[in-house]
Formats: sequence, C-alpha cells, structure tokens
Amino acid sequence: MVDVLLGLQWGDEGKGKIVDVLAPQYQVVARFQGGPNAGHTLEFDGFKHVLHQIPSGIFRNDILNIIGNGVVLDPVVFKKEIDGLAKFNLPLTQNLQISKKASIILPTHRLLDAAYEQAKGESKIGSTLRGIGPTYQDKVARQGMRVGDILSPNFADKYNKLVALHKVILDQNNFDYASVLPQAEEDFFAAVEFMKQFSLTDSEYAVNNALTDGRKVLAEGAQGSLLDLDFGSYPFVTSSSTMSAGACTGLGVAPGQIGEVFGIFKAYCTRVGSGPFPTELDNEVGEKIRQEGREFGATTGRSRRCGWLDLPALKYTIMINGVTQLIMMKVDVLNIFDEIEVCTHYQLPDGTVTEQMPYDLCDTAVTPVYKTFKGWRSDLANIRTFDEMPAELADYVQFLEEALGLPISFISTSPDREAIIHRQAVTA
Repeated sequence: MVDVLLGLQWGDEGKGKIVDVLAPQYQVVARFQGGPNAGHTLEFDGFKHVLHQIPSGIFRNDILNIIGNGVVLDPVVFKKEIDGLAKFNLPLTQNLQISKKASIILPTHRLLDAAYEQAKGESKIGSTLRGIGPTYQDKVARQGMRVGDILSPNFADKYNKLVALHKVILDQNNFDYASVLPQAEEDFFAAVEFMKQFSLTDSEYAVNNALTDGRKVLAEGAQGSLLDLDFGSYPFVTSSSTMSAGACTGLGVAPGQIGEVFGIFKAYCTRVGSGPFPTELDNEVGEKIRQEGREFGATTGRSRRCGWLDLPALKYTIMINGVTQLIMMKVDVLNIFDEIEVCTHYQLPDGTVTEQMPYDLCDTAVTPVYKTFKGWRSDLANIRTFDEMPAELADYVQFLEEALGLPISFISTSPDREAIIHRQAVTA
C-alpha cells in the first residue's frame, strides 16, 4: 500500500519532520507534486536542513527516494540542494531517482512568474516567484519540457523553441530579461548536465514494482490542502493537486493502492502570501505566535500570517483527503498563552452559523465563532507520552479528536526529530 502524508492547512505544517520520523517504517519515500516553492525543514543531531524538491527520506540511507512525475523540477535548485547535502556523505546517486515525466522549470519560467505577478498589481497572489505556475501552465498547454528531454539529442532545440514563446510574452509585458537571462541560462545548462549522473527513471514503474515486491511507500505532499488548485482558496492557491488524490496522478498509482492518509496540522494556523484567512490575528497575539513559532518561510523567508486553529477548514480538508490519522505540530508554541481559542464555526454576513467553508471565501467576510480553552503554561520538552501531558493540553487534544472524529496519533513538541509524543502504533 501507499500511505500518504500531507498538510491540512495552508502549508508549512511541518511535513518534513514527520516524513523523517515515519521514514524508518518505509522502504520508499516519494514526492508527488509541487516544486521548489516547498520548504521542508528537518532538525536532528544539532543540524537544521531545508529540502525543497528532494524527498524528506533522503537522510535515511536504506530508503529509496523518488521525485515523481507530478513534481516540477528546477535543475539549478536541485544542484544546490545536492551540494548542500554533501556534508552528510549520503549515497545520493544510489538512493535518489527522478521521474523522466517530471516537468522542468526553465529560467524563463521564473521570469514569467515575476512578470505575471507584477502585472496583477494590488491583486497579486503572493507567488514565491519560483516559476511553478508558468511551468504547470506549459504542462497543461502540452508544450512543456520534461526531465527525460535532457537525454534527447534535440534538447537544445526544444529548449530554444519554448524560450522563444516565453520571450514573446515577456516582451508583451514589457519585462526586461536581457540583463539576467544569459547568466541564468548558463547556470541552467550546467545544472542539467549535473542531473545526468542521477537515475532518471520511469518512476511509475519503480513505485508499482516496489508495491509488487511488498515494499512500503510513503507519498510526501508539499504545500497544504487549502492551497489545492481545485479545492483551496482559489485563486490564492498553488498550481498542483495537494490532496491525497494527487498522489495517484503524481506517482502513477491506482486509488485502490492508497492506505493510511496522515493529515498534518499545526495547533494554530499560518498562511504565507495573500488570500483569505478567517482566524488571522493581525495583532499582538498573532505576533507572539509568529515569534514563538519562528513563523518565517523556509523557502522565501517571508513572515507568515498567524491565527487560531480553524476547525471548519480542518474538517473540510479531512473530508476531501479521506484522512485516517491526524498529526498535530508545534503545540509547544502555545505554551506561552493563558488562554487558547479555537474557531468552531463561521458566522456569515446574514447571521447564519455554519461549519462549511463557503465557495466564495475570498469575497465573503466570515466571522469566526470561538471556543476558549485554558492554556497549559508548561514546558513540553521532555514529554514523550500522552499520560505525561498537562491536563489542559490533554483536554485540548480530547476536544479536537471528538470534534474531528479522528485520533491524533502524534503531537510534536519542538522541531527536533526526537521531540514527539506517540499515542499509538501506526499501521504502515
């Protein structure tokens, strides 16, 4: 079976740490969507490392890591990631495979991303400017380039043809690219040559052969469910399917192969960039959460917007993903509060109270309805079991499990891989 691990909020939930924690139970870890707009942070043995495209199982030498066909891959970022991993002496050319069907981000995709965002003016969506959207656009338009193309003798011709199309658009937007493109292209082609030393494979066969052999596969999602292209807060979303269904199309596995779906959420909410955020705290409390939680983007460094936990949004993403187990992150960030609030419902402008996320969340001013909990005001650093938890935290967890109808199997109490409370054995 393929178990799926994904974020249930607007991303930045702490997926990298949990993949690293769960990885020993699997023989394969595979990324199924997104690209270098993702930042999965892992901390262990005094090290802090951020992965952008490479699966988070890479630090376990006995695990095969696969970059699936649903990913958009930037060769330049890939090379930088590999160079950054050199100090760990990992067998990267042996335990990392890249799908030939994964789309390639060209230098002009990044320029298009900037041009499109610039043209939106005040309506900008807060893109990471990594070229993700334009690359997926070319994929859907059936004119994009894929990793397998770098092995083609006609690679340069394909590249030049697509870049010529991009330049027309850039010229139409009066976007100056002449001063930056030559160096960007030099770095790009050097990175493409660098990639050729890795195993470029038909990853759908690799994943399915692993399943046939009885090996366990963990599909690693990027971003969060509320950024899903179809079901997120459109148009303030990413360009891929961030849900469990995306694991099927992003890896080439049948729906019947999906087993556990691990849904990760923070004990509060954050969001990067523009878009609706019903429980946002644009005040001193929100700033306290931001500072205590070090809520700054792993990829962009941007400050994250912060707010209380949103149960209508969480119930929605649990539903559309078919989540079977919950994992709550960064509980320790709330250690400093005397009281903690949780949004249980939305009040609509007409006075109606609902648990459902409205279609037009971007245009509907919903008012959160909160339930208040007493804070635990305790250091959780050395707690490893549910029985050791402060009573106030235990009450908070019990309320959430009853409200969401699912067990919370893990609670993370700091960024380190060892700082986690286990509740029950996880079926892998």
